[in-house]
Amino acid sequence: MNHSTQPRRLLALSLALAVLAPGAALAQSATEKEAQLEARVAELERMVQQLVAQQQQTQQTVAQVQSAQASPAPAADGKPKIQSTPILPGANPGTRFSYGGFVKLDAMVTDTTDGEIPDGSVGRMFYVPSAIPVGGANEGQDTDMGAQFSRFWFGADSDLESGAKLKAYLEFDLFGGGSITGNEVSTNTYGVTVRHAYVSWTQPSGAQWLAGETWSNFQDVASLPDSVDFIGPTEGSIFVRQAQLRYSKGPWSFSVENPETTVTPYRGTGARISSDDNLMPDITARWQKKGDWGHVSVAGMVRQFSYENPASGIDDNRVGGALSVSGKFNLGKQDDIRYMASYGRGIGRYLGLGVASDTVLDARGELEPIDGYGAFAAWRHAFSPKLRTNLFYSMAHYDNDPALTGWIATERVQSFHANLIYSPLPKLDIGAELIWGRRSLENDAEGDLRRLHTHVKYSF
Repeated sequence: MNHSTQPRRLLALSLALAVLAPGAALAQSATEKEAQLEARVAELERMVQQLVAQQQQTQQTVAQVQSAQASPAPAADGKPKIQSTPILPGANPGTRFSYGGFVKLDAMVTDTTDGEIPDGSVGRMFYVPSAIPVGGANEGQDTDMGAQFSRFWFGADSDLESGAKLKAYLEFDLFGGGSITGNEVSTNTYGVTVRHAYVSWTQPSGAQWLAGETWSNFQDVASLPDSVDFIGPTEGSIFVRQAQLRYSKGPWSFSVENPETTVTPYRGTGARISSDDNLMPDITARWQKKGDWGHVSVAGMVRQFSYENPASGIDDNRVGGALSVSGKFNLGKQDDIRYMASYGRGIGRYLGLGVASDTVLDARGELEPIDGYGAFAAWRHAFSPKLRTNLFYSMAHYDNDPALTGWIATERVQSFHANLIYSPLPKLDIGAELIWGRRSLENDAEGDLRRLHTHVKYSF
């Protein structure tokens, strides 16, 4: 018997003597009593060892659970996640779920020189160049507040045994219109709107396939400046989210995307037409180079324009294309320059939230693509880790044929922006932005917009 088991044997022997004491008076031989005693001691020793082993196993299990709860399994990037095992039993093994978003209050005062932007329109909540009134009476100032641009998202990331990665992503905001009680009189409720919904598969080689709805491959989101307004340099920005199938490898990415054609009626006699008669998807290609200095991106696109109207006998197709160059250049730790310049034959739907149409109908009912170009340049300066400013100019110009589009088609839009954004606490931004915008028509009529846009935004 070794030293570690001696205390347990003594304990067992004491228990055994207590149990056997009443029978000590029985007439038994010394040999029989000794054999019985040894047998009971052995049995009690076995029971004690079993209890000790069970106790050690329980303590080890508790320690493992506590360790797992205190230190979640790190992701591939070394950052801790919410949990180390899937929340849903139907998920792939190793799936990590994440959630985030922000709460944002926008408040603004708007003054327009040539009429009022209609109450409830998108132009009252963020800068939309095509919404600037032209040719009307001055309606004075309007104050608007809302939380529609608050946002939340869900992500599911899976690491496969092959080394590949699967990702699913869903993102929503509240800018989807109000319900029957959603008005500024009482409840101010808004509907949930899908922004992104896609799945991506990244192979160990770095090649990636993406399927779903997200930013167009023709758009460079990383070049957009830090603005208080929803977009900021809207006129000069390529800005489209749509369904697509995309392949990326290294600096290159290619996509086929949902097509749509916007049409201005002959001589502007009627509302703009959105045609879904396209057979060919929009095809894009992008090359992007990154470094410590920033990034530069060049994107190209080929599109089909199509419109059919059996009632009028119109059935026509055209082909157009566009090119966009954009990027960000770091001037140091506190300054950077961001820019974008785009040109295209039938670029209307992609540029400036569709200030102009892609095409116009001529007298014979045939489509004519409208040439257009746009650009912006922005300077960002950080005074401190908590205070930064952004100054930027944005513009777009369209080469309309007034004989086809009419004289009230938008020829040019432009804007200046200056903002200050203060972050008193981590992930809390308080910002104010001054905006001046102008829309000019082919008949030389112009309308101006002046706005003070403020926000409070907390990201989580």
